[in-house]
Amino acid sequence: MPKIDLSQINLPIVEILPEVVQKIKEEQNLILNAEAGAGKSTIIPLALLEIFQDKKQKIIMLEPRRLAAKSIAQRMSQLIGEEVGNTVGYRIRFETRISEKTKIEVVTEGILNKMMDSDPDLKDVGIVIFDEFHERSIHADVALALARFTQQNSRPDLKLLIMSATLNQEFLAKALNAKVVASKGRQYPVDLVYAGNLDQRLLAELTAEQVKKALKEDEGDILVFLPGQGEILAVQDLLRKSKAKAEIYPLFGQLAWHKQWAAIQPHPQGKRKIVLATSIAETSLTIEGIKVVIDTGLKKNSIFDPNTALNSLKTQSISQDEATQRAGRAGRLAPGKCYRMWTEAEQTLKPSHRLAEILHADLANLKLDLAARNIHESKRLFWLTPPPLDKLIYAENLLIQLEALNEDKNITAMGKQMHQLPCHPRLAHMLVKSTENLSVAIDLASLLEEKDPLYKKAGADISERIQLLRTLRGEKRLGRNFQKIEKIAQSYRTLFKIEEDNKEVDPYAIGFLLAMAYPDRIASAKRGNNAQFQLSNGSIAAIGHKDELADESWLTVANMDARGGMGKIFLAAPLNPKDLMPLVKNQRNVQWDFEEDEFIVSNDLSIGNITLKREELDDEPNAKEKRKAIIKAIHLHYDEILNVKDDFFNYLEEIKENKIETEYSELDLAFMGITAEKWLPEGIEDEADIFNYLQRLSLKEILKELIKS
Repeated sequence: MPKIDLSQINLPIVEILPEVVQKIKEEQNLILNAEAGAGKSTIIPLALLEIFQDKKQKIIMLEPRRLAAKSIAQRMSQLIGEEVGNTVGYRIRFETRISEKTKIEVVTEGILNKMMDSDPDLKDVGIVIFDEFHERSIHADVALALARFTQQNSRPDLKLLIMSATLNQEFLAKALNAKVVASKGRQYPVDLVYAGNLDQRLLAELTAEQVKKALKEDEGDILVFLPGQGEILAVQDLLRKSKAKAEIYPLFGQLAWHKQWAAIQPHPQGKRKIVLATSIAETSLTIEGIKVVIDTGLKKNSIFDPNTALNSLKTQSISQDEATQRAGRAGRLAPGKCYRMWTEAEQTLKPSHRLAEILHADLANLKLDLAARNIHESKRLFWLTPPPLDKLIYAENLLIQLEALNEDKNITAMGKQMHQLPCHPRLAHMLVKSTENLSVAIDLASLLEEKDPLYKKAGADISERIQLLRTLRGEKRLGRNFQKIEKIAQSYRTLFKIEEDNKEVDPYAIGFLLAMAYPDRIASAKRGNNAQFQLSNGSIAAIGHKDELADESWLTVANMDARGGMGKIFLAAPLNPKDLMPLVKNQRNVQWDFEEDEFIVSNDLSIGNITLKREELDDEPNAKEKRKAIIKAIHLHYDEILNVKDDFFNYLEEIKENKIETEYSELDLAFMGITAEKWLPEGIEDEADIFNYLQRLSLKEILKELIKS
C-alpha cells in the first residue's frame, strides 16, 4: 500500500488523529464525537490501518446507506492512489469489491450481521467502526449488541469505535465503559430562515415555489429534503414545467447507482444544480456545490404494528438533531442558508433526538438471529434501546408458525436453513420449502423485496407481475423496475445454483408459494360480502370489486394495509382449495368464552383462525390449555376483557409528559393485550370467576412492573 501523510490533509479530524490512535491502542471501546464535515469517515480508518495491519487484522466500518459505503470506499482509495478492491473495499447487498489485499472493508450494516453468522468471533477483524451511529438503524443497534456480546465472551481484544455527531454520548460512554474524543467539524455559518407553516396537502407546490425563490435570491446549488420518492418526482415535474434554470437531480435509495452518483458530483459543465433528496443525503455524503438547503421537515418511516402484523409507510416530522444535520449540509463548503418550512415555535416542540428504528421495526430477523446464537433472552445483550416486548412476542409467534422455532422457542433445523438466507424469514421459509418450484419462488421473493413494478397500472394479482418479468427477461427487454427485481433474482439463482427459467407460471402455484411466506394471510371469501375476505390471522380485508381476484374463493395476501379497521388488499394470488390440504391442521382447540366464563374444547379442522369444521368435545382442558386460551382471548378482545380505569390513562400521559425512560414506543391498551403472556398472574386458570378476577386487576400497576423489568 502506498504511504500517505494524513497530517498534510486539510480536514479538522487530522488534529486529533494522534489522540484517537493512542486511545484505540489503550482502550477496548472508544466514542468519537465528530461534527459534520470533520472528515472522520475517510480519515479515521486510514489512520488506524497500521495498528491492525501489524496484527494481520482487518478494519470493518459500518455505514447505514449503500451510496455512502461505496463513495467512502472510493474516496479512501483515491487518497492512497489505488482502485477500490485493493487495500480498501466494500460489501453491500448483492455487490462486493474486495480482494485478498483488502484491509479496510466498508459494509452496510446488515452485512456485518451476516458476517457474524459464519464467524461469530470475527477472528480476522481487529476493530469494528460504527459510522453515523446517531441514525439508530435497527441493523446498527443489533450489530453493536452482537459485537459487544462477542467482545465480552470470546474476543476481549476486539475494539469497537462509535462515531457520531448527535448521539447521547454520556449514556453510551457509561454503558460501554468508553472514553470520548471530540473533533470540531468544518462547518461554516448557516443562516436559518423559518418559512412558516407547511400544508402537507400542497407539499409539492409549496416546495417548488420555495426552490424557485431560492434560485432567484441565493447563489450556489440547492439541496431539497423531501419525505419520499413520490414527493421528489412531483416536485421535479413542477420544476421542469416551470423551466427552472438549473439541472434537477433526484436522490433516493431506489434510484439506480449511476444516477445517485451523478447527484452528489459537481455538474460536468459547471451548471447550477437542484438535488431533490430523501434522508439519504443527511449524513456521510458531501454533495459538492451545495450552499442552500430547503427542508420540508418531513421523512418517511416504515412502522410495524404487531396488532395487524403489517408495515405501513408513514410521513412524520423530523427531530431537532435531524434538522441540525440537514441544515449543516448548506455550510460544508462555504457559508450558506437553510429554509425551514415550519415555524420557529414548531422547532422547539420537535423531539431532541430521532426515535431508534428498533422501536417501530419488525423484529422477526432479530429474533431469528438471537435464536441461531442460542440467545433466548434479548436482555443478555447490550442495548442502547432494548427491543420492545410486544414486537418480540409477535416475532416469536411468527417464527413458530414459520417452523423456524419450536414451541420451546429453540431454533429448528428449518430455522437454521432459513437463517442462512439473506432475506426476511417469511421469504426464507418459502424458498426453503419450495424445492419443486424454486425458480418461481425466487422470482416471487425478488419481486416482494422491491416496489411493485406495476403500481396502479394493474390489478392485485401478483402472478401477472411474475409472468411479465419472465416474458421480458426471456426477450431481454427488461425496463428499469424489472431490472432491479432481476438483479435480486440473479443473486438468488447463483446462491441456489439454478438456471434462469422463463416458462409460463400457474397463478395458483404462486398462491400456494405465497402461503409458505404468509401463512397468517391465507384468505377465505366471506359469504354474502362481495370482495371481502377472512384472513387466517383473524382480520378482515377487502379487494377492489372490479379486480379479477374478487371472485376467487381463496387467496394468499402478500401486501395490504389496515385502513379503518379493514385491510385493503394490494397484492395477492389465488389459491386452489385442493392445494390447501397440507396447510389444514386437525387439532384439539381450547377457547375461553369470556362472556360465559367457560372453556370450550373442540376438535378443529382449520387454517390458522379460519375454521373449516368444528366438533365440540365433552372434555376438561388441562391448566396449560386454559392459560393459553385466556391469553389468546385477551390478545383478541383486550378492550372487552380488561377493565380500564382513569389511572391507567393518566399514567400513560405521565409517561409521555415526563419522558419517563421506557423501551416501548407505543404504550396503550393494545400493548397490554399482546403482552398478556408476560404479565398474566400465575394460577389464574384455577380461579372460580376468571373474568371478574381480570376485571379487578390494576393495569397501571401491571404496566409499571413491565416497564421496571
